[in-house]
Amino acid sequence: KSTTLRMITGFLAPTSGSVRIDGIEVGENPIEARRRFGYMPEIVPLYEEMRVLDFLRYRAELKGVAYRKAKAEAQRALEVAGVSDVSDRIIGQLSKGYRQRVGLADALLADPPILILDEPTAGLDPNQIRHVRELVKGLAGEKTVFLSTHILPEVEATCGRVVIIRKGKKVGEGEPSSLRRRAEGEVTLYLAGPAEPQAYVDAVAGLSPVRSAEVDRKERAAKLHVSGGEAAIDEIFQAVVAQGLTLRRLEAKSASLEEVFVELTTVEEEAP
Repeated sequence: KSTTLRMITGFLAPTSGSVRIDGIEVGENPIEARRRFGYMPEIVPLYEEMRVLDFLRYRAELKGVAYRKAKAEAQRALEVAGVSDVSDRIIGQLSKGYRQRVGLADALLADPPILILDEPTAGLDPNQIRHVRELVKGLAGEKTVFLSTHILPEVEATCGRVVIIRKGKKVGEGEPSSLRRRAEGEVTLYLAGPAEPQAYVDAVAGLSPVRSAEVDRKERAAKLHVSGGEAAIDEIFQAVVAQGLTLRRLEAKSASLEEVFVELTTVEEEAP
């Protein structure tokens, strides 16, 4: 993902193919392309001897904001990023969490239509992480937000569309809910009545969503590994009822995005 980000942001020329930002070819017109996005790298480059507001005012001018408007723009970005309280502090004296959020404020300068954020919550405490998540979700209503991270619960909490990459190749893409439906979940049938657990396994064994099944005689249950999400659960329930079998209860556990990631990347790893 690091190489991909470097190509998207114009810091590395692709050996083949091309990158377009908002319809602009990055290789042919890098300056114009960079005006379309704000970029926050994982390790934020900051002038440690400068005060936060002075630094952001300077950065705003570099991004084309007029001198007379640069201070107000810097203050706006600080407020959005939630770090107005350190505007007069020396950057080198800030904690890592505050430095990360100053980097986020930098990315917001000049109000670009696209934000590219690389590990934006690295080094933040739980309250700061929650603030950044809410900020990203809010910004997504008015901008395109490209978020690169290996923290999958963060992806589930903030992203509407996911791309999973392994060794430079895309192995999965879609909404988090649709990706979870592709992976194995677990359905446990807790039995009622005199029928043996194997009868329940036999009732659903031929269904396409059921990948495997096992009997738990101690719990009088049948445990199924399934794909297909809620539709699969309905199909399993109908198949059990059709055989005249009864249930004490049915428990379903859907796959997490982390399990989807492991499944997709493991398959790719084992492929010849």
